[in-house]
Amino acid sequence: MLTFDQLTKQRGSRTILDGITFQARPGRVTGFLGPNGAGKSSTLRILLGLDRATSGTALVDGQPFASLRDPLRKVGAVLDGSGAHRSRTGRAHLRWVARSAGIGNARVEEVLGTVGILDAAGKKVSTYSLGMGRRLGLAAALLADPEALVLDEPVNGLDPEGIRWIRLFLREQASSGRTVLLSSHLMGELAETVDDVVVIRQGRIVADGTLAEVTGSHRNLEDAFFSLTGDRGAR
Repeated sequence: MLTFDQLTKQRGSRTILDGITFQARPGRVTGFLGPNGAGKSSTLRILLGLDRATSGTALVDGQPFASLRDPLRKVGAVLDGSGAHRSRTGRAHLRWVARSAGIGNARVEEVLGTVGILDAAGKKVSTYSLGMGRRLGLAAALLADPEALVLDEPVNGLDPEGIRWIRLFLREQASSGRTVLLSSHLMGELAETVDDVVVIRQGRIVADGTLAEVTGSHRNLEDAFFSLTGDRGAR
């Protein structure tokens, strides 16, 4: 369970997050939806201990990320692509990550197969397409077999095949009992992927519920999003 309770973030006189409260639950894909600059990435960075809240909490199974005894086994995250050095091979990158967590090389080969880049594992990351880089990032996130996955804009820039693959992959992860939380501003794709939707606008939650509840009387999630955020310029 990922829990956000009255989370606020101030930078000088600017309010980045204003009382963010919601949960992402096991066995479900939760979409964190909002315009660019709404506060999605800041929320996830605070959850993962990469930034500090001004007040409130962001907890993993009731604990701050920094207090977890084995954080990689609790949360696998991809916030900025694969994070791999471009001169390394995909396999070398994953072995380096695995070694830091006391994970054996057999698991590296397993996750390479899971995300479908085993054949490219010996190639340098600099030769990877954007989609392959995304898969490498997911492989790293899966190394410790975490209970939750946290992904920031996972389909940005991907072709239709890559988008479809990630959609099916995330559904499989939720079906296995994992908590999946992904941020995005792509309403159409989220509607094909998520169980629950949280909408953020200017640092505040403006909707939180199942996909059907948030869509409500609107034709689709996109129309609901524009109504909730007033983001008419995105049409």
